[in-house]
Amino acid sequence: MRKLFTILLFTTLLLAQNPIVFAALGDVIYNNVNKIEKLKNIDEFKMYDAKIDQYVREVEATKKEGFQLEYGSTPKTRKAYLNKLRKLVKTNDFFVYSVESSYERAKKEANTRLFSEMINSGLLDTNERKKEIISFYFAHQEDMNTTGVIQSYLDQDAKLRARKEAQQKRYRSKKEREAQRIKELRERDRREKEKLEKKLQQELHKKKLEIRQYQKKELSKTI
Repeated sequence: MRKLFTILLFTTLLLAQNPIVFAALGDVIYNNVNKIEKLKNIDEFKMYDAKIDQYVREVEATKKEGFQLEYGSTPKTRKAYLNKLRKLVKTNDFFVYSVESSYERAKKEANTRLFSEMINSGLLDTNERKKEIISFYFAHQEDMNTTGVIQSYLDQDAKLRARKEAQQKRYRSKKEREAQRIKELRERDRREKEKLEKKLQQELHKKKLEIRQYQKKELSKTI
């Protein structure tokens, strides 16, 4: 019976989301590891593929140790676990900082693809940056899709949806006005071209008449 209880207790601990020991530090690492792993799908982070794979393996191994501490631990094993968390959090912070830096660069360079990937990475505090994210979206919405964070903002805010629709309408109207203007310019150019050709024809005809009259006049002098 005691053995069965021990197995059930250990199984329950393994099914828990994160280890309880040093949770303030561990939760940050464990909650971000899957997000960091997904950075491998982003071109700008391809150089870190090997580092990410190694980090994921270390996090998984450390997480198992954390659960084992719930079953039984000593000051020595707890300290060893804490030291591993401190090491892992440095790598976690490196990738969080890298995402923040890439976000700023994407914003500066108007890189809409990278901007979308960073705000949807889960490693960026988007609520803190909500205003500038929305501003960037409205400034570049022709080149962006609304999947993820931006769509959640649009869904949450009726006024934002109305603004989006109004801007899209203005954008369509602007495109239509531009198309109409181009059409009018082409029509004006056509008329100017026809007018010029007609004028040249008239001048040519007048010149021919003058030449003929001159020839007649000179011919009459020889008779």
